[in-house]
Amino acid sequence: MSIRVERDDRIALVTLDRPEQLNALSNQLMNELVGALEELDADPGIRCIVLAGNDRAFAAGADVAEMAEATAMDMLRQRRVEQWDSIRGLRTPLVAAVSGFCLGGGCELAMACDLIVASETAKFGQPETGLGIIPGAGGTQRLTRAVGKAKAMDVILTGRFLDAREAELAGLVARVVAREAWLEEAKRIARAIASKGPVAQQLAKASVNRAFDTSLEVGLDYERRSLYLAFASEDAKEGLTAFTEKRDPDFGGR
Repeated sequence: MSIRVERDDRIALVTLDRPEQLNALSNQLMNELVGALEELDADPGIRCIVLAGNDRAFAAGADVAEMAEATAMDMLRQRRVEQWDSIRGLRTPLVAAVSGFCLGGGCELAMACDLIVASETAKFGQPETGLGIIPGAGGTQRLTRAVGKAKAMDVILTGRFLDAREAELAGLVARVVAREAWLEEAKRIARAIASKGPVAQQLAKASVNRAFDTSLEVGLDYERRSLYLAFASEDAKEGLTAFTEKRDPDFGGR
């Protein structure tokens, strides 16, 4: 198993558990994660879910070794990035507890949650263009809506990271806490959410998302098609292969 699930009265803690890989989001992990979250979502006794990594990393991105072997058609048939839509569609409030690296698909996973609680050590980023591809699970759309066009362009095009305080000031993170308190604070918030009327919480969550995401579907569809197109490029193959071979990529712009 690549995740752990713990229940504590009306809240649940789901922990990504690939520490040696900095919780890289493999196909197995994502399948297990979506399955676990949907099971918890269907449990009326669970009123809030906390999604966490470990002190060093929430998730450092997708599993690049898997992606390096994938074709554009593989990505299309596996519907891998659509898994983030399943997470976004959960009715139960979902709190991301982030410490350390939260990059690429990991950042997209955190943004698919309803709010982010971050350790002061957290680092957020979308470095996919350094691999010759683009964010494909909502990064170009949700990050822009969270922090604005200028900062999203800066993060996505340069590959730089936002630290926790900058992410909070930009509107990506709800709360920043001391490095020793990130998980307990997320659980405390989850308990506060769980203490409210569950039907009202689900309706409130859906209403906020509707206001926030009114035109998101068009952007996500465009992003997804662009991701498949990027996968068909020589630069994508070069960037992904170079990463696995631990060398600098030589992009040809093709």
